[in-house]
Amino acid sequence: MDSETERTITGWAARDPSGILSPYTYSLRKTGPDDVFIKVMCCGICHTDLHQTKNDLGMSNYPMVPGHEVVGEVVEVGSDVTKFSVGDIVGVGCIVGSCRNCRPCNIDNEQYCLKKIWSYNDVYTDGQPTQGGFAGSMVVDQKFVVKIPDGMEPEQVAPLLCAGVTVYSPLNHFGLTGSGLRGGILGLGGVGHMGVKIAKAMGHHVTVISSSEKKKVEALEHLGADEYLVSSDTEGMQMAADSLDYIIDTVPVFHPLEPYLSLLKLDGKLILTGVINTPLQFVTPMLMLGRRSITGSFIGSMKETEEMLQFCKEKDLTSMIEVVKMDYVNIAMERLEKNDVRYRFVVDVIGSKLDQ
Repeated sequence: MDSETERTITGWAARDPSGILSPYTYSLRKTGPDDVFIKVMCCGICHTDLHQTKNDLGMSNYPMVPGHEVVGEVVEVGSDVTKFSVGDIVGVGCIVGSCRNCRPCNIDNEQYCLKKIWSYNDVYTDGQPTQGGFAGSMVVDQKFVVKIPDGMEPEQVAPLLCAGVTVYSPLNHFGLTGSGLRGGILGLGGVGHMGVKIAKAMGHHVTVISSSEKKKVEALEHLGADEYLVSSDTEGMQMAADSLDYIIDTVPVFHPLEPYLSLLKLDGKLILTGVINTPLQFVTPMLMLGRRSITGSFIGSMKETEEMLQFCKEKDLTSMIEVVKMDYVNIAMERLEKNDVRYRFVVDVIGSKLDQ
């Protein structure tokens, strides 16, 4: 394979804020010394893909090939690549670049680098737009690629690269990994269902908090949650007051925070992980009178991603997915917007034969 030439590949791109995806042909950069050329096998669909393709955050650039839960096979490596070999199964998440000189970069928190480069809807160091995993191939710097542990199924791994590490990282960072803690998972979607699984595997007592009863059986029987709390059940919420060490809030749309703050113990944390483009509100005594805190967490570092994958392998954790072909992707996005998926769509990219 000639690494000195650009490659023309096909992906599925949004052209405007309608968010509708269709085939799009574009060029990938040549494989540089530190680059890994990856043949994409599959890619998860995240709620952020909806936000970006529809310009919900007001900063979308088109054409845009989304997808940041990418699993693929290494087909070529640059001359300075030491971490990967041809034939390795690898993953790519939300970020494909950072400055490598700032404090976050120097302490293995490159996801907080102010100059990070997103996997798509961004501009790479060569001035070309980045495009994501809804495509046949990607070229990614080895720093932002992780090896998938042997024996893990690619389709099962894909959601872990965003949804899985989004939960693992705050639990790890805030010292919430010990057994016996009582945790809440607010919202039972792609991130939330992995939150239940990972927290349970850490030995936590897990309460799922949802807006209705409709996911109760799934939460308790399929995912193994210990309790299920409906946020509109005033009596149930009152009984659960002051009972949780933390809540991971995965809801990606506007919602009040005060009902959930009341569930936290002294020094409890409400950890926001959902991307919301409208202001949230609370009254300060809800924090002050329990020394509670509201904080945020954004995906995870490359180091945490590797740790999370190893943790999931050791604990035999998998994501619950619905695999679709690329020609179904627009329907999948519509269903995701309606929360009509259990719990993550994964696109079978290689089976969709995009380049034929």
